[in-house]
Amino acid sequence: MAYPDLFFYLFAAMTVLFGALVVANPFSRSPVTSAMFLVLTILSLAGLYVLLHAFFIAAIQIIVYAGAVMVLFLFVIMLLDLRDEEKRRVKIFGLVTGLLATGALGVLLVPTLWQSGVGNGLNPTFEGDTKTLGRALFSEHLLPFEIVSLLLLAAMVGAILLSKKELK
Repeated sequence: MAYPDLFFYLFAAMTVLFGALVVANPFSRSPVTSAMFLVLTILSLAGLYVLLHAFFIAAIQIIVYAGAVMVLFLFVIMLLDLRDEEKRRVKIFGLVTGLLATGALGVLLVPTLWQSGVGNGLNPTFEGDTKTLGRALFSEHLLPFEIVSLLLLAAMVGAILLSKKELK
């Protein structure tokens, strides 16, 4: 097994592990701990991008998501003062129902994706080149790019309105 294959399996396993720890954190009930596991997930994804020779996307992944977005998440967590969330107990019925629903979705989704042939015949033509990435983003994928920018604007306005105190 070559080193790139070994690093791929290492980064992929770390991404899945840290992603699972974001949701089901056995170490602490604090949302800050989950946010830190999200940072580790983002860093593992950046490692996968480096293996794909997409260095620009890996750097943007670290700077934008692990830096700016995680600071925003931590700010919101601290602003909301989630001490009541730490005291809440896990209800067995909700846990079992969630696991059954996830299992049922997996039973439906895995064979469907397996039989659909998604990804067959893909031939990526660029390896993280910024000029090619910008051309693809602003020509072929312009509508999804603008939709994401509008969603981010709506989320920012919503966060401002939620954090605003009432004037008397």
